[in-house]
Amino acid sequence: MTATKKNKASIEPRQEDIASFAGADKPLSHLPHGYKPSANEEFMNAQHLEYFRIKLLAWKEDILREAKETIETLQSESLREPDLADRASAEADWSIEFRTRDRQRKLITKIDEALRRIESGEYGYCEVTGEPISLQRLEARPTATMTIDAQESHERSEKVTREE
Repeated sequence: MTATKKNKASIEPRQEDIASFAGADKPLSHLPHGYKPSANEEFMNAQHLEYFRIKLLAWKEDILREAKETIETLQSESLREPDLADRASAEADWSIEFRTRDRQRKLITKIDEALRRIESGEYGYCEVTGEPISLQRLEARPTATMTIDAQESHERSEKVTREE
């Protein structure tokens, strides 16, 4: 089995991503090579939105490509190992791979929701407070829907609810 592991931080819009998404629903603005959103710019201006749209689309494409590779590998490899220990090991590996794909399936839903927020003009703003979400947070977690403070408050209230 060839399970591919990606570091989230490596999901950056690359020039080839920009070119490959030229056929996307919305025409691309021409981002300067190596462009990164800056706090010195107007928050969620057209370049910010385009940068995050490309980043989200590239991330989604990577996930879908990995899922396709998993399916192709599963179809080409046999799970019939003659040795019981080898078979158990292979089944454990596939179980981990399937759990990863399930988490990524849920992540695609969040990516699609973030893309809808970009289209509606809501991207980058906290769904609880309406305040801007920091660019650093959006870089680290482009699907974020809350500021760090709102997220921490939400998690504290969830913890209290679970403990009762």
